[in-house]
Amino acid sequence: MFPNEFLWGGATAANQIEGAYDADGKGLSVQDVLPRGIKGPASEGATDDNLKLQAIDFYHRYREDIDLFAEMGFKVFRLSIAWSRIFPRGDEAEPNQAGLEFYDRVIDYLLTKGIEPMVTLSHYETPLHLTREYGGWTNRKLIGFFENYARTLMEHFAGRVRYWLTFNEINSVLHFPILSGIEGTPEEVGTQNLYQAIHHELVASARATKIAHQIDPANKVGCMILAVPRYPLTPRPDDALAALTAAHDDFAFGDVHCRGYYPGYLLRKLRDLGVELNITEDDRTDLQHTVDFVSFSYYMSACESATERTGGEGNLIGGVPNPTLQASEWGWQIDPVGLRIILNEYWDRWQKPLFIVENGLGAKDELVDGTVNDDYRIEYLNDHLVQAGEAIADGVQLLGYTAWGCIDLVSMSTAQMSKRYGFIYVDRNDDGSGSLTRYKKKSFDWYRRVIESNGSVLKR
Repeated sequence: MFPNEFLWGGATAANQIEGAYDADGKGLSVQDVLPRGIKGPASEGATDDNLKLQAIDFYHRYREDIDLFAEMGFKVFRLSIAWSRIFPRGDEAEPNQAGLEFYDRVIDYLLTKGIEPMVTLSHYETPLHLTREYGGWTNRKLIGFFENYARTLMEHFAGRVRYWLTFNEINSVLHFPILSGIEGTPEEVGTQNLYQAIHHELVASARATKIAHQIDPANKVGCMILAVPRYPLTPRPDDALAALTAAHDDFAFGDVHCRGYYPGYLLRKLRDLGVELNITEDDRTDLQHTVDFVSFSYYMSACESATERTGGEGNLIGGVPNPTLQASEWGWQIDPVGLRIILNEYWDRWQKPLFIVENGLGAKDELVDGTVNDDYRIEYLNDHLVQAGEAIADGVQLLGYTAWGCIDLVSMSTAQMSKRYGFIYVDRNDDGSGSLTRYKKKSFDWYRRVIESNGSVLKR
């Protein structure tokens, strides 16, 4: 079912696991002032009730955690680097050496355990200074700042990191501009500013891809998209068109990354919205530096309607609830077949290797006698991996799979610890209490067997 070279592993983000938010010269990021996640208001500075400030203290416990990943048999570990650990304000000329040294230790330890590091350059962690001083990605100057950051990392980790992702879930900026360092709702930011910021991020991503290939042609660079299959709510043609239009909002980011130019449907949308982008000839040349593979997160599908506009409880990216699907405790509708659909859509559209770099189930786990009997998580992951195998049988080139939140972490959307994803339980609670002791869940041994058997133990 899965190729012999398939890369099994797990994924995390710096702001959700590291803690040590002010250690060794680190600056503040936008995450450090979102104590309630993206659903709550931003604060002026880091606050004591922000779980992300300590998170699960990966900063000091990374060896213990990596040992557990190695015990499961990880072949790859997706981590992000906190931009503000390397450039505390984001606009400095020279990096913070203490920040580089921390990631030296992490990456070197991964390599000693035979685990391939996959590094995300920007995982919702724009330095706060770039937000407050420059207006985030609405400002063209951020392209140069990001280019300096990317070059610094790629030169420093040359030969040790081969897989790079540029912007995490880059299409999410349409819904949550703050994650790209732009304060305000999409309506407050304004359509012109929002799409200019998107353009700047796309150019910056392409420049990082160019730099990676210049430094080492063996480097593999991927874009990263929040993947959501869009289904028409009814057989009505207008609903089918609504589904296509919503899908185009996501496809557009992959189209630019993979094809090197703006697709016609996006140009039409910009005209209809009255948006006139500032695109230079250098920008057009830069965009031609296309990615080597497409990575994506997959958690849910969505229905679209020409008439109904009410989103479901967990539909962070719009759409309406699918009446045929069940949902998680947080209202995220569970659709394993949708993963097979999106894999086929992406492969047919771009003919680029694909990588599932986020997929998992957030749930309220109960620790009993030092473990968690999380059969619900095993069932969820099993069913999604079976569909990934079906997509491979369909002819899709799938490079690997990194389960999201392979160790419990702080939720990005709600800033909770009680929304747990991991194979490893971390003793920390929403009120900040807990010993931070790690415990293996039932899913830990299940995933170890999946990796060991290269997927042959999955139940179809």
